[in-house]
Amino acid sequence: MENIKEQDKISIKNLNFYYGKTEVLKDLSLLVKANEILSIFGPANSGTTTLLRTMNRMTELVPGSRIGGEIFLDGHNIHSANVNISELRRKVGMVFEVPAPLPMSIFNNIAYGPRLSGIKNRATLEEIVEKSLQMSVLWDEVKDRLHTSGMSLSGGQQQRLCIARILALNPEVILLDRPCSGLDPVSTSKIEESLRQLKEKITIIIVPHNVQQAGRVADRVAFLLMGNLVEVGITAEVFENPKDKRTSDYITGRFG
Repeated sequence: MENIKEQDKISIKNLNFYYGKTEVLKDLSLLVKANEILSIFGPANSGTTTLLRTMNRMTELVPGSRIGGEIFLDGHNIHSANVNISELRRKVGMVFEVPAPLPMSIFNNIAYGPRLSGIKNRATLEEIVEKSLQMSVLWDEVKDRLHTSGMSLSGGQQQRLCIARILALNPEVILLDRPCSGLDPVSTSKIEESLRQLKEKITIIIVPHNVQQAGRVADRVAFLLMGNLVEVGITAEVFENPKDKRTSDYITGRFG
């Protein structure tokens, strides 16, 4: 395993994870560089979603789970006793496969988090909402109806609203678990466009809904198979000249 470098945003060392007696991740080591889009892909039950959730300790919400190994954010172990889990999850936000807007207006969906953190000034909140919607490529579509329900948006718009809600908390890393799996190609394209813009300021780790999406958006890719990290590298190099036959077979659709 390489030493942690200044540009490594997340460093995972010898990670093992269990749901009960079932080992889901097996001695996995991985570096995530700052301001990159890393795509983690693999067939069903390979541990991709679990790996995402270990990075902001959401796996701890699962009864009977246990973890071994180390995960570092900016060189600091996220399992240290002095880590504030709420603050960790603010820094490392997660967007889920099924969008879940809060049952309130578009504006309040995004202002909710900043308000909880103590921001009450209306002008400041308006600035945060507009900036977050612009970064998620949703502003032009909703700027004239910010006080209508977030539940009234289309599926693709709801997903971008959920991304904006995370962005309002000024995260350093965003984890996305198949954010486009139920969306049409136009909505998918808009989310991918927003990710390419966001990586200038934020590190992005995505489990894509298919291999093609990984090829379109990722700077680097990591291939998981049954809890094992098979291969990791620059996207074009892995797709054009994979080092492991299993990677080649999966990318070309021979299995999975």
